[in-house]
Amino acid sequence: MKILVFVAHPDDETVFTGGTLALLARAGGAVHYLLATRGEGGEMGEPQLCERSDLGQQREKEMRCAVQALGGSGLSFLDYIDPLAGEDDQLFPYTDDLENLTHQLVKHIQALKPVAFISHGSNGEYGHPAHRISHAAASRAVDALGDTAPLFYTFSASFNEHPRPRLINKKDPAHIVVDVASAHHQKTNAALCHRSQNALFVRRSSKRAGRPLTIAEVLADVESLHRVYPPVKNGTVNDLIAQALQPWVKDFSISDSEQI
Repeated sequence: MKILVFVAHPDDETVFTGGTLALLARAGGAVHYLLATRGEGGEMGEPQLCERSDLGQQREKEMRCAVQALGGSGLSFLDYIDPLAGEDDQLFPYTDDLENLTHQLVKHIQALKPVAFISHGSNGEYGHPAHRISHAAASRAVDALGDTAPLFYTFSASFNEHPRPRLINKKDPAHIVVDVASAHHQKTNAALCHRSQNALFVRRSSKRAGRPLTIAEVLADVESLHRVYPPVKNGTVNDLIAQALQPWVKDFSISDSEQI
């Protein structure tokens, strides 16, 4: 069972859905990763690991490490350049050419022929423009493929007990909620691979806790997926992804406004 995961930056795969991807690999899935950028606009580590000009190469190495930690089967890049943040930490998309990005995704899906395609949610998790355009292109690619499209899921789906409410996609109700505690060590190891971003991972949570937290402490043990295609009619799913994750599916509740 081939699965294609498309994200904007190295580390998105781990932070948002690393446990789920590790469990899919454990269940026999061949998980392939496609990244839009190498995260050239991100942090350079504390202490600094490289010069800005070398950050893309550094983060590609980190991503390869993370793929291995998650049991992944392949890694490719689209070679977009991740822009630097602007004043007041303003974030930007890595392209404004949605048509070309969509075309590239269609080509990758047609070449790999995955059973399922997984990407960013409709709100860009916390509204990141790069995540939002990734979702838009992924959705358009699935639409363009029509009846030949794979299952299409997005991560960080919304449910009442989500452990990271700041990172949910409020318009994407969860269809699958996964207890990833048994993959916590893999998710942690993958996060540790992203050395240049490790300080970023713990900064907000450590400040809120009033003490330094470790990577392992800040990573959530519950993750969620929203199925975009085929559309869900009755609030439940029974497909190859749901079946593969069944041993780890967690009961949850969603609000009336999130019912489909």
